[in-house]
Amino acid sequence: MLQTLRRIVQEVNSTRDLSQVLEIIVQRVKKAISADVCSIYLFDSDEELFTLMATDGLNSELVGQVQMSLGSGLVGLVAQRTDPLNLDDAHEHPGFELFTSLNEERFHGFTGIPITHHREVLGVIVVQSESYNRFSQDVVNFLVTIAAQLASAIINAQATRQIPIYSTQEVSKVRRDYRPMIGQPGSPGVAVGKAFSIASSVSLNAVPDRPAKDVANEINVFRLALESVRKDIKSLSFQLLSDGLPTEDVAVFDAYLLMLDSNTLIESTITKIETGNWAAGALRETITEHIQLFGEMDNPYLQERVKDIRDLGQSIFNQMQGINDLPVDKLSKETIIVADDISATLLAEIAKINISGIVLKSGSRTSHVAILARAMGIPTVVGVSELPIMQLDGSQLVADGYSGKVYISPPDHIIKEYSRLISQEEELSQELRELTDKPATTLDEVNIPLYANTGLVADITPSKESGAEGIGLYRTEYPFMIRQRFPGEEEQSTIYKEVMESMAPKPVVLRTLDIGGDKSLSYFPIEEDNPFLGWRGIRVTLDHPEIFMIQLRAMLIASKGQDNLNILFPMISTIGEVEDSINLLERAYEELLTEGHQIKMPKVGVMVEVPSVVFQMRRIASLVDFVSIGTNDLIQYLMAVDRNNANVAELYDSLNPAVLTAIKLVIDEAHKEGIPVSVCGEMAGDPLAAILLLGMSIDSLSTSAASLPGVKWLIRNFSHKEAKELVEKALDMKDAYVIKNMLTERIEKKGLGGLIRAGR
Repeated sequence: MLQTLRRIVQEVNSTRDLSQVLEIIVQRVKKAISADVCSIYLFDSDEELFTLMATDGLNSELVGQVQMSLGSGLVGLVAQRTDPLNLDDAHEHPGFELFTSLNEERFHGFTGIPITHHREVLGVIVVQSESYNRFSQDVVNFLVTIAAQLASAIINAQATRQIPIYSTQEVSKVRRDYRPMIGQPGSPGVAVGKAFSIASSVSLNAVPDRPAKDVANEINVFRLALESVRKDIKSLSFQLLSDGLPTEDVAVFDAYLLMLDSNTLIESTITKIETGNWAAGALRETITEHIQLFGEMDNPYLQERVKDIRDLGQSIFNQMQGINDLPVDKLSKETIIVADDISATLLAEIAKINISGIVLKSGSRTSHVAILARAMGIPTVVGVSELPIMQLDGSQLVADGYSGKVYISPPDHIIKEYSRLISQEEELSQELRELTDKPATTLDEVNIPLYANTGLVADITPSKESGAEGIGLYRTEYPFMIRQRFPGEEEQSTIYKEVMESMAPKPVVLRTLDIGGDKSLSYFPIEEDNPFLGWRGIRVTLDHPEIFMIQLRAMLIASKGQDNLNILFPMISTIGEVEDSINLLERAYEELLTEGHQIKMPKVGVMVEVPSVVFQMRRIASLVDFVSIGTNDLIQYLMAVDRNNANVAELYDSLNPAVLTAIKLVIDEAHKEGIPVSVCGEMAGDPLAAILLLGMSIDSLSTSAASLPGVKWLIRNFSHKEAKELVEKALDMKDAYVIKNMLTERIEKKGLGGLIRAGR
């Protein structure tokens, strides 16, 4: 049966037409399990009807004619239960309904298996026998596996409109034709245009070993390819920076250049050539070694590094082969790129052409492609797992970067509607730019300072231009990540001084080194089975006071002549960690005073990311000057959800009542000690969540420069009193879905819908 299953799966995967897929399955399954009948019913969720779409054993002339409602008959029961139903005599079951026209009177044994996709019932596969016997558990397991394979084929067919419509109601046909494929929002915005499918070039992984006939020539081929890629990357990076892209978003190219200049990459490849392998084979070996090294470190950030290394190796190989990845002459502003995945360098090339949008089969909101697409303003949908890439070339598409929906070959009125929404978005963007110099003050005169999150000096200008009143979170990891060693006191001090001088007299919050979890240093690897619950943040720096003291001294020295330094400690989980961190800071301060430095003791804060801190908030608040809630990790830990894991991503929700209760408790407890509280996670830039934070009496918000204007617009259109009332209602609600609906309705009533969806 296993071999039969493999053959069926292979046939299904190689067949694009759904009708053929259904015929293959009913014929092969019937034969494989020695059944008398195998049939497939597909479900129309708009009409709530099941339609017989294929059968081997019943009256095939009635395919498309026999229909039953949800809950009707055994097929409807299987769908309602979303659970296999296995009977020795279907006629005796109270839910049995006989279709005499199908000639099924003589069949008694019955097994029905639901076909589901992301909790949605797509159909039911049924097998029947004349005997009064149940099918074995092995058969049931076999059918469950077939149903899972069939689900993907149905989703593809729905998206490309391959499913025949047998309903007599024209309106149902319209609805079915326009059902979108669902992915994840990668970059906000809407794209309307023609699909251009990009297939992967010859994979470096497929390169064989081959003797190097001329070692010197092979080394030269490698070096020329290396230099060519280096020039391309420098050119792309310079172009993107010239176009105003923040340096932090172009940082991946700096990382590529560091890798290209790395002795381990160059010398390792040349050594392999000298030992007899040709340039391409030697490069493949080197890249594979690097991938294996990073791949053993199981966390999302390092997985992205694996992709970077793979992309870089592929780029070098493509130069060796003279492969041009991008047919620039075929792309335009009406183009929507469709691919499994694309590299950061290819995306940068694409951006120069000013395409309409991007749709990717793989990827997540945290991938480099999504981050760069957001920075470049390219509407992007990622993670469309069922995307039929090569079938879409030339098709009209609509990609909604807000909802993650992709419409394939939609009718004119859908295209017209989205085109109208695009025009409205452009108008809204202009309106938001006009708020830059205005304060984030509520209708009842409550002011909420808005700060920017950043990690590079070059981001200061965009932050100022967005109207930021300071830097609420400066991530100090970046100078550590782009080097091959720990940066010294003077190096760090120079960077921090430039940040503070650039923003002066506005406040700057420098977060101490926060590595571990999803961030690692190549020269200081942290290998753990569960890095997010391991050695990270303050735990690392307290265990290495020699590293911590250098950074603290550098921050204090940089503050000389300024009065805007604030220091933030990350990943605090105990009161002892707060006390130890402050003791080291005071020691660094006393050392510098002794050395003759004229400096002031800065304000000190802690990040609330670990649930244990929530319940110790008042005691911790008594030790510090301010509190900053890092909602990204706090939600992850409260909900026990890895937000990068697609299987549980929907559970990661900032509007969950438990999350809201925890945040309100932190704010209330800190305020009892007279300590201000800020939110610096993604929640601060989410318009729906920002309303509730306002109602909880948050003291300030810190978000990305891109999100800041929208949050300001929202605050200026709400009163603090109204927001407090919404918080009270939200905390009485049972789940995030209900809370979201309430907030969405309120935002729409105020004419602020353009913050959360396409359009104005």
